[in-house]
Amino acid sequence: MGAVMVSGLVVARNPNVAITLPTIQAFSNGCLMNVDIVMKRRTLSPDDFQALQLSVYPHMVTGASSGRLPDNLLRFGVRFADGTKATTIGQRFDRTEIPQDPPPGPRLSWLFGGMSMRSGDEDAGVVSVDLWLWPSPPRETFELGVEWPAGGIELSIVELDGAAIASAAQRSVPYWPDSPQGE
Repeated sequence: MGAVMVSGLVVARNPNVAITLPTIQAFSNGCLMNVDIVMKRRTLSPDDFQALQLSVYPHMVTGASSGRLPDNLLRFGVRFADGTKATTIGQRFDRTEIPQDPPPGPRLSWLFGGMSMRSGDEDAGVVSVDLWLWPSPPRETFELGVEWPAGGIELSIVELDGAAIASAAQRSVPYWPDSPQGE
C-alpha cells in the first residue's frame, strides 16, 4: 500500500476550472498523483460544458493526427532537475499486450481505474484522475506541469518535493511481504 502524503496544491486555476493535487501516494517503485479537475459551467452552454467535461478523458479527444495537439487535450508532464521529462501526451489506450520488460523511464501515465465523476450540482463537475509516475522521482525538487487550452489553462507548473515522496515511500507496505520485492 502506498503511503499517502497530503499536498493540497492548486496546480492551476481560473474562473471556470481548478486543477488540484490533494494527495500523493508513494510506493517503493513510483508514486500515484491524485488529481481533481473541478469545472464550473458559468457562461458555457450545457453542450459546451459537457464537451469540456468529456475532454478530461484523453481517449475521448480526437484530432491529434494533424501533428498539432488539440486544444481540448488535457496534458500533464513532469520535469526533473537534470532536465529529464515525461508527459501524458501520445499514450495509447488500446493496450492488448502486457509489456514483459519495464519501459524506459521516466513515464507519466493515466490510470483510468482511478477516474470518477462526482455530481450533485449541474453547474459544476469534479473529475478525479490518477497519474502514475514511474520510477520513483529523484530525491530533489521536480516540476509538475499542466496545460489545457480548452479549459482556459495555460501552462502552469508547481514544484514537488522528491525527498518527501521518497520518505513517504519508505512507509509503504508491500501487498505480499513474503514474495520478492512485494510482488
